[in-house]
Amino acid sequence: MFGNALVGQSGGPTAVINSSLCGVIEECLRSKERQNASGPIGKIFGMSYGIEGFMQDMLADLGMQPFDVIERLKTTPSSALGSCRYKLKDADLPKVLTQLEKYDIRFFFLIGGNDTMDTIHRVEKYCKEQGYGLRGVGIPKTVDNDLFATDHTPGFASAARYVALSVLQAGILARDMKKVDQYVVFQTVGRSAGWLPAAAACAKSSEEDAPHIILLPERPFDRERFLAEAGEVYNKYGWVSIVCGEGVCYADGRSISDSSTNDKFGNVEFGAMAGTSAAFTLHKMIMEAFGWRGEFQVTESLQMCAADRAVQQDYDEAYACGKRAVELALAGTSGVMVTIGRESNIPYRYSLGTAPLSKVALGEKPMPAEFICNDRLFVTEKALEYLRPLVGELPRYPRI
Repeated sequence: MFGNALVGQSGGPTAVINSSLCGVIEECLRSKERQNASGPIGKIFGMSYGIEGFMQDMLADLGMQPFDVIERLKTTPSSALGSCRYKLKDADLPKVLTQLEKYDIRFFFLIGGNDTMDTIHRVEKYCKEQGYGLRGVGIPKTVDNDLFATDHTPGFASAARYVALSVLQAGILARDMKKVDQYVVFQTVGRSAGWLPAAAACAKSSEEDAPHIILLPERPFDRERFLAEAGEVYNKYGWVSIVCGEGVCYADGRSISDSSTNDKFGNVEFGAMAGTSAAFTLHKMIMEAFGWRGEFQVTESLQMCAADRAVQQDYDEAYACGKRAVELALAGTSGVMVTIGRESNIPYRYSLGTAPLSKVALGEKPMPAEFICNDRLFVTEKALEYLRPLVGELPRYPRI
C-alpha cells in the first residue's frame, strides 16, 4: 500500500501526548529514509483540531517542519496539533472518506482516549466497507487511565505524579495551618474511574500524612459515612485531607456536584461553572456539619499539561506507542490500538501489544475491587503496588 499518512489528536491533552506525535512523525520519516524517499508513506499530514478540522481542510504538512521542532515535541505539553471534542456522526463518514481520497491518505493514526478510539474505529470500518484501502491504528492517551485493554495510558503517570505532589505539599500546608483551616478538599479529573484520586495515596508515608480520605467514582457516595470518617480523622489529628474524583455519585447515580451542563458526548461537565464541583459540594457539606473552616482545590486541566512534573518514563512510553503504531501500519496491521503491558513492578518493565479497536472503542476500565478498601474510604496496598512504579519516588520532607 502506498499513500500519505495522517495523524491527529483528540480529547483532553496530556503532558506527553506530543511525544506520541513525535514518535509517529519520526518513524514515518525514518521509513522514507530507509526506502530512499520512495517508500509506502509519502507526505505526513497533521489534522489541525482533530477530525473536525480535517473535514474543514485544516491540515499541516508535518514533513516540512524543521527537525528541531519535531524533536522538541517530545517534551512539549498540551496538543501541538490542536484538539477537539467532536462526536463523529454517521452522516460525517462519507465526508471523511472524500477527504481521505482527496489527500490520498492510506495510513491513519489518532492519539486519544475512549471517544477517539471510537472515531478511528468507525472511520477504519467504514473505509473497509466502501472498499477504500486504509490502515488505521489508535495510539492510547488519557490522564484518566480508564482506557480498556492497556495496563495504563500514556499521560496518566505524569498526571498521577501531579496529583500526588499536590496532595503531599498541600497536606503539609494544611497540617501546619490546622489552627486556621481544619480541612482541605482536592479534586481530580476523571469522570468514571478513580485512578487519579487513588494516586494521591502515594503521598502518604505515615498515618497522619495527607490524604486521609479518598472518594472514588467506583463507589457510591454515602454522606453519613463520609462525615463520620471525617470526624474521626479530625478528632485524631486536628485536620482532614480529602481527595475526590470529579465524577463521584450517590447510589442513585446523581452526581454530588451541582453541574447540569453536558458536553457533545452527553457527559456531565463537572467543572463547567463556578460552585458546581464535587470539591465545592464536599467543602460546603463539612462546613455545615461541623462548622469548620477549610479550603477546596480544583486544578482542572492543570493535571493535563504540567510538564514540570512529568515522568520521564511516561515520555518514553508515549513516544514508543507512536513509533509502534507506524510500524504496525507499515506491516499491514489495521483496526487496532497500541497497548502497554506490565511485565514487572520491581524493576519496572513493560512491553507493547495491541487490542482490537472494536473492543476498545467506548469501553471503560474502572479500578478493580481489590484496589479499594471496604473498611474505610481509601485504597489498598495492591493499588499502591500498581501506582508507585508509575508515579516514581516522591520527596520526603522533615518535620520538627
